[in-house]
Amino acid sequence: MSFNNLYRGKKVIITGNTGFKGSWLSTWLLQLGADVYGISKDITTQPAMFEVLGLEQQIQHHFADIRDGAVLNQLFQKIKPDFVFHLAAQAIVSTSYANPIETFSTNVLGTANVLEAFRHLDHPCIAVLITSDKAYDNVEWIWGYRENDRLGGKDIYSGSKGAAELVIKSYYHSFLADSAHLKIGIGRAGNVIGGGDWAANRIVVDCMKAWSNNEFVELRSPKATRPWQHVLEPLSGYLRLGQALYEDNNLHGEAFNFGPRAEVNQTVYDLTCDLARAWGYSDVNQAVRITGDIPFHEAGLLKLNCDKALAYLKWQAALSYGPMIEFIADWYVGFYKNSADMLKLTIEQIDAYQHAASLQGIEWAK
Repeated sequence: MSFNNLYRGKKVIITGNTGFKGSWLSTWLLQLGADVYGISKDITTQPAMFEVLGLEQQIQHHFADIRDGAVLNQLFQKIKPDFVFHLAAQAIVSTSYANPIETFSTNVLGTANVLEAFRHLDHPCIAVLITSDKAYDNVEWIWGYRENDRLGGKDIYSGSKGAAELVIKSYYHSFLADSAHLKIGIGRAGNVIGGGDWAANRIVVDCMKAWSNNEFVELRSPKATRPWQHVLEPLSGYLRLGQALYEDNNLHGEAFNFGPRAEVNQTVYDLTCDLARAWGYSDVNQAVRITGDIPFHEAGLLKLNCDKALAYLKWQAALSYGPMIEFIADWYVGFYKNSADMLKLTIEQIDAYQHAASLQGIEWAK
């Protein structure tokens, strides 16, 4: 049984549960037998995976803003969670330029409020706090960033994630390091793609929206290389980190990178062309146009070194590039073309991912 059957019957809070990653994590935890409680301020996209899968009927959902510390504390005291996965964030780079104050207040003050509510719990609980690979001070070198490399960024979004890391560090050392019943871990991941994402200014989303309307997708930065990873890869890391914190006191307060296999580093153009073929285009020139117009700064190179996760968590990515493309295309084709049962399809993809990890002998899937 995945994750040693740890999550069965456990009360799990997911902040940001109505988002893309939060919806996948909710679905997976439900399959693992957890009692899932969601905290999100709204449903930010239309369509939204949260609604498409009917998750509001399957979990105990609360609409609340993590910037409201009093409400957050009341919910934590009422629910008394065994695990907290903090995903709620303003996660769009372009939005951070349009709304810098909202980005900082959500990503920094919101994280502080989650930690403040967490530290007042009087029973055993584990929190996995999700920041981003953008938390690193990106100097665009060719090797992967390690967990002890310098944090902080030049742009608003990166700065907000670096600042969130400082909040976590200060709360850990001030209140949590010597706690007998509370433990935290930090997960850093980026360039997460997969079915069910409809957030603005994301390449896969732009592709699927355009192609579902028989339109071209326009690429503003076709040569940018990204270490793309399917959403289930970092989620398996977060769940494995929660398990490891439960089993090993020595990991309390530690940060871990979760990234894909090296082969999944592909240019935006190559990723788009491969998705176009999987969507059904025989000629990618009918699907893709290059504009080269970048309205804001976006780093050209950023990848993570995941050796620490391998060493301490026995975690590694389970999907190669080809299956990742198939997972993504199959999900959106099911939604846009085949009127598929999307909850059933999503669960099938989770099962297929767990099976792939099991065949490779990855620790959490044994």
